[in-house]
Amino acid sequence: MSSAHAQYKGPLFDAHLHYNDEACVHDAQASPGCPYPLADVLDRMQRNGVRAIVANSRPNEGTRALAQAREQTRAAGVTVVPFVRLYRNRADYNNWFRDPSIVAMVNTELARGTPAGPYRGLGEFHLYDSANADGPVAQQLMALADEKGLAILAHVDDVAVEKLMGHTPSKGRNTRLIWAHTGIGGSSVARVDALMAKFPQLRGELSYRPGLTCGDGALCPEWRALLLKYPDRFLIGSDTWVNQRWAQYDDLMKGYRAWLGTLPADVAKKIAWDNGATLFGVPDPAPR
Repeated sequence: MSSAHAQYKGPLFDAHLHYNDEACVHDAQASPGCPYPLADVLDRMQRNGVRAIVANSRPNEGTRALAQAREQTRAAGVTVVPFVRLYRNRADYNNWFRDPSIVAMVNTELARGTPAGPYRGLGEFHLYDSANADGPVAQQLMALADEKGLAILAHVDDVAVEKLMGHTPSKGRNTRLIWAHTGIGGSSVARVDALMAKFPQLRGELSYRPGLTCGDGALCPEWRALLLKYPDRFLIGSDTWVNQRWAQYDDLMKGYRAWLGTLPADVAKKIAWDNGATLFGVPDPAPR
């Protein structure tokens, strides 16, 4: 990357973070194991200037552990925005959209809330076949999200985005769907552009996004143009779905800071921080 560009120095909002049981088991009934204890993951966030996170974990005990550690998160300067994840275990990845017990679990979690406040969204969930967006549970949960004002974090293709939006009372006009990876399958920039135009509350999260950066780590031209066209609609995330991503956390955040630094300063801050903070009402962090 050209040395003419300084790295972005401001706060980061990690809008796609998992604290799954591979990283640390928080269920007293399960076998103990904690390769990445709470103090360690908070240190990774703090030293990288991550000042807020969307926490969604398998199972939800990982998110609750982050939400409960209010003294530690406050000391690290990290705001936790909790989401209800639809997965109790790995089997749920491929079956949640047809399993009514998932709806019951979601409603139980929403009623319980967290020590950091109410849940603010549902997901991340996966649909490996877009036809499953028409499953009864998917339809119920999309309508529930609209009813309760919850955001959605969905790992789906472009076809499923349209299907899911169609299952809400507003037909997606008011549905705050965060498109995980903005299409990990590589939906074209033109298709992403069309969906952004069609659904004014659609956001794109940029971890793992194919074609986002070119060989030198800089933004590819068509993606740079899209980010400049929709500066209020994109978010960054770590997607710590496996422990390797925790090990790479420093490099992931450095990579974001590098290409953010090539954008106009106001656009960089929107994508890095403002868009997530505005979406969830998180105040600007105090200087550290």
